[in-house]
Amino acid sequence: MEKLNFVKNGELRLPPGFRFHPTDEELVVQYLKRKVFSCPLPASVIPEVDVCKSDPWDLPGDLEKERYFFSTKEPKYPNGNRSNRATNSGYWKATGLDKQILTSKGNQVVGMKKTLVFYRGKPPHGSRTDWIMHEYRLLNAPTSSQSQSQRQSPVVHVPMENWVLCRIFLKRRSGRNGEEMGSLRGRVDNRKVRKLKMVFYDFLAQNKTYSSSSAASGITHESDEHEESSSSNTFPYFRRKP
Repeated sequence: MEKLNFVKNGELRLPPGFRFHPTDEELVVQYLKRKVFSCPLPASVIPEVDVCKSDPWDLPGDLEKERYFFSTKEPKYPNGNRSNRATNSGYWKATGLDKQILTSKGNQVVGMKKTLVFYRGKPPHGSRTDWIMHEYRLLNAPTSSQSQSQRQSPVVHVPMENWVLCRIFLKRRSGRNGEEMGSLRGRVDNRKVRKLKMVFYDFLAQNKTYSSSSAASGITHESDEHEESSSSNTFPYFRRKP
């Protein structure tokens, strides 16, 4: 059976009605681990992109959705363990503690997740943005699937520390309460607009070329009756010209 490829020009394109919402465990076990050990993937849905070569808004895919990429970590210094996460316009900075990724059955640790925030400018004076990246990596310890000879042989090299799986998305500041407040604010503004329109309409009605007795009339049909009664001698005040 031919494996389906849903990645075109570095962008995930699924058929209508399909969504890609994997769990942390699925990302590590079914995708990242298979990628590291060169095993067949469940589907070709995650492109290979160097996420630090471009700013987050320039990476392929829909900016309004979560985007997933296989990427490699570039060392910041030749003999150091720190990664170079600088981009064209800023840099990714780690925040909080790394989270263990556990299996749903047995609670076995299969990987780690690091959370990073994108900053514009140069460190340490960059400005924080709402771009978030979750970086998944495998553990450095050998897995049970490796043979005893592979564990003891110095020749075998598995580039676990190079391959990572990145999930990048734009954080939404306004939640449900924010949306409700925005909707309420919009309704209040609409009522203000309607009131302003009524006042403006009254102003025009008072300046139309009617008889002087209609100058004090309203804008409803009931005001027409007042206009007829105002022409009588009972209310001589309304017959005065302005």
